[in-house]
Amino acid sequence: MLKTFPIGGIHPPENKISRECRIETMPVPASVTIPLSQHIGAPAEPVVTKGDRVLTGQLIGRGNGFVSSNVHSSVTGIVTAVDTYLDGSGNRKRGITIQAEEVDEWAVGIDNSPEVVHTCDLSPREIISKVADAGVVGMGGATFPTHVKMTVPDGRKVDTLIINGVECEPYLTDDYRVMIERGEEMLIGAWIIAKAIGVQRIIIGIEANKPEAVERLAALAGGVAAGIEVTPLRVRYPQGSEKHLIAALTSRQVPSGGLPVDVGVIVQNVGTALAVYEAVQKNKPLIERVVTVTGHSLPRQANVSVRIGTSVSELLEYCGGLPDDTGKVIAGGPMMGKAMSNLDTPVIKGLSAVLVMPQQESLRRVEQPCIRCAKCVSVCPMGLEPYLISRLSRRAVWDEAEIHNITDCIECGSCSWQCPSSIPLLDFIRIGKSEVLKLRRSRK
Repeated sequence: MLKTFPIGGIHPPENKISRECRIETMPVPASVTIPLSQHIGAPAEPVVTKGDRVLTGQLIGRGNGFVSSNVHSSVTGIVTAVDTYLDGSGNRKRGITIQAEEVDEWAVGIDNSPEVVHTCDLSPREIISKVADAGVVGMGGATFPTHVKMTVPDGRKVDTLIINGVECEPYLTDDYRVMIERGEEMLIGAWIIAKAIGVQRIIIGIEANKPEAVERLAALAGGVAAGIEVTPLRVRYPQGSEKHLIAALTSRQVPSGGLPVDVGVIVQNVGTALAVYEAVQKNKPLIERVVTVTGHSLPRQANVSVRIGTSVSELLEYCGGLPDDTGKVIAGGPMMGKAMSNLDTPVIKGLSAVLVMPQQESLRRVEQPCIRCAKCVSVCPMGLEPYLISRLSRRAVWDEAEIHNITDCIECGSCSWQCPSSIPLLDFIRIGKSEVLKLRRSRK
């Protein structure tokens, strides 16, 4: 029997309609806007000014503190603004706009050749330093600075590295294509992460609906390092969540409010492992990523390697343009992604997909009264009572919501998806979770 996590979960339609689309490289855009905050933590501080000429891969924003991340130019060109821009939700953020030249001129020391480099003689400290310099963050969407995650706290012992190749969110196929097409570099990146954190055991978890990826990585693993396990998992959402992937692969339970390191595990996404390989072996900062552009009404599906800072509207135009019947464009997948109100926003490090939904598919169903069926409870992978914490949030009873562990919610959306009354449970839980976290900060 295939492994999986113990409670809850759903199996929404997979809609992996772009899975056979090979990674293609989008041409360099005429201009890019590089956000100074593409990560959890403090925004980077700009180190360039208007009028400066920058090279591809050059540092333009320095991480401001330990929990922060560097940002680099994804093109060669002239800085035209260090100012604010509108993000996908219409909020103003700081960024650096660069007018691109026609030809890339790479910063000194960057190896942009396709040659695969296997050996790494660097110390753990040197590896982590290179990862920090390259501005690598979690590519699965969380965007936690990778060098921070690779720094095991004093007094903690880690014995297992898990590489997350689950990609359980419907529609997304960018990780799948990375495993198929760039699996060797990704495995070397995983081995480098393991070396940096001092572990021998590497487990790569992949859902069983990706047998080609399982076979591909299993065939490559022996040639990279001993101790790499490629494990197929039962298809079940939200298995890509760190806590649930750890439970599925190791049977260890991360405690409430805890972190994977508390049970001796560090989890990294396959895209992150590839970015670590490029940072350490090629001195290449994180300036591009693979994005799935998908949707049943799109002229064509694609998995595109795109420069950070390219506007989402240009990316969509590259894939045939926005259909007339578009009702919603989502950054990410349909379960945990966010609807975009502004398509001129730039592609960032954590953007895994752009999903275009037709008007009919994007309409919310009319909310009906709760029928007390408890289906939301049965599918909650965190063992919570979504109907209760949602109602407490709706009534602004924050203390009671905290007692019922509202902050343990991982916002997977399983409860809302399952609810026969179409109650927007997750919407109210998100509000409540935010308010409870504010309360906790005020107590400190």
